[in-house]
Amino acid sequence: MSKVYITDTILRDAHQCLIATRMRTEDMLPVCDKLDRVGFWSLEVWGGATFDACLRFLKEDPWERLRRLREALPNTRLQMLLRGQNLLGYRHYADDVVRAFVERSAANGIDVFRIFDAMNDLRNLRVSIEAVKAAGKHAQGTISYTTSPVHTVDQFVNQARELQAMGCDSLCIKDMAGLLTPAVTSELVARLVEALDIPVHLHSHATAGLADMCQLKAVEQGCRHIDTAISAFANGASHPPTESMVAAFRDTEYDTGLDLELLQEIGFYFHEVRKKYHQFESEFAGLDTRVQVNQVPGGMISNLYSQLKDQGALERMNEVLAEIPRVREDLGYPPLVTPTSQIVGTQAVLNVLTGERYKTITNEVKLYLQGRYGKAPGKINPLVRQKAIGNEDVIDCRPADLLDDEMDQLREQVGDLAQTEEDVLIYAMFPEVGGEFLRQRRDGNLMPEPLVPPPGRNEGGIPAPVEFNVTMHGETYHIKVTGSGHKTEAQRPFYMTVDGVPEEILVETLDEVLPDGQPVQGAGHARSGRPKATAPGDVTTSMPGTIIDVLVAEGDHVEAGDPVLITEAMKMETEIQAPVSGIISAIHVAKGDAVNPDETLIEIKAD
Repeated sequence: MSKVYITDTILRDAHQCLIATRMRTEDMLPVCDKLDRVGFWSLEVWGGATFDACLRFLKEDPWERLRRLREALPNTRLQMLLRGQNLLGYRHYADDVVRAFVERSAANGIDVFRIFDAMNDLRNLRVSIEAVKAAGKHAQGTISYTTSPVHTVDQFVNQARELQAMGCDSLCIKDMAGLLTPAVTSELVARLVEALDIPVHLHSHATAGLADMCQLKAVEQGCRHIDTAISAFANGASHPPTESMVAAFRDTEYDTGLDLELLQEIGFYFHEVRKKYHQFESEFAGLDTRVQVNQVPGGMISNLYSQLKDQGALERMNEVLAEIPRVREDLGYPPLVTPTSQIVGTQAVLNVLTGERYKTITNEVKLYLQGRYGKAPGKINPLVRQKAIGNEDVIDCRPADLLDDEMDQLREQVGDLAQTEEDVLIYAMFPEVGGEFLRQRRDGNLMPEPLVPPPGRNEGGIPAPVEFNVTMHGETYHIKVTGSGHKTEAQRPFYMTVDGVPEEILVETLDEVLPDGQPVQGAGHARSGRPKATAPGDVTTSMPGTIIDVLVAEGDHVEAGDPVLITEAMKMETEIQAPVSGIISAIHVAKGDAVNPDETLIEIKAD
């Protein structure tokens, strides 16, 4: 059988890579009838970062999205990306959580589970594969392809054999950063097809401009399943265009049999949809052969752009891209795919923004260096490990073997915020973000982040000025608005030039707005009013973030280096440590507060 089958990523990975996972369900449903008529082998619609983005930014229930897509796509397999023991979060979960999540995902509409581990530690896939098979669904074992001094084709083939032995129904090569070349693809696919009795799928990103050639070579070597994206969300950090690959194989022995004209209609629809999300477009999501060096995958580059923009440090992107390979080497060459891409990427950002490598180390890096994510592929830098975890033990077992069952405890913690088992799993994946989503839903005040009208237009479609003169105190300044950052409930950054000089201003909301649009005077977010950090005992954060936990109380005695706060920035948690030994004399923050560098968060009176 020579026919090529296509999995389209338009409803998940394509927009994750190009617009930071911001496509809303309301823009998916109108075209589902046409998508359902195409005849794809599957549509990737869920998993990856969609769960997080739904809760954090879109204020959508990700389970409800899945159910609505299942109803709208009755004739098409629905596929999701599952991070093995990490599921859709950033830590390992107990086995009972993994089994519950897979069972609920299958019950709500998922047919195909693409299961991978960021470390290629196959011990972390076993329970997920077993759960998928128990649910009667398709388990696709996945190899995270990467290059390094410790990764070889022989190693990947051996891992593929192990996944087949675990009961996987198919094998996927996940080339998340677009590192494959045509020659390597030919060798790897030929070896896999020869070694396996199950179908081989190829998932390759077009970041380096090689993916379509790699797909052709893979098909010639016996791969019959490829991932593509509708052209409006294709290429660059995304995938080869569906329409182009269908045209390439048309009237050959590999003909997909798909309706090119119908695909083109779908492409025109998404071409218009993409304009709606222009604020999330990134200049770094296009073709970039530097990926062959920095190995930053598609989904990571789009989010990295948004995160640096939020930090007001977009101009330092190239420094971060140069730092990422160095951090990756220090951590033993993990493949850069969620969550390790986020772990490595965030640490690289911290190294750059703080001006000192590993001055601040995220909790996730510390857990990684303890072996809590699995076995590192290569040797870890012992100096970095010592600085991060000191003399703490490093585990060598499957990390989840050390975790007790969690579901009963999670049900108790979330309490009556959870109306269903799916709600419990929302809380399990993201206790802070998910818990806040459930509270807002209960209180009836879920409000998605606003979408900025296209440049030069306001919400009514009337042209809006972006360039003007402002006169203050007799001086006239030429202002040109060049863009805006992501709006939180309290503030939004705007980027502009003032007499040609780039500037950033932060607009903070002082009045809270109710769902009906009426302001509540005096109930809004005032400026923090925190004192500037000047004394040696003033506790600060190195970058803007949110307080996750306050670990001390006034009057407590702490030693220098003791953790006093936990903050979250760029989805990663960081312990803020006491700079000196002494008594906690004042605390200026509480859980949930937004904080910025140079503010005094806690005052310590030194011994």
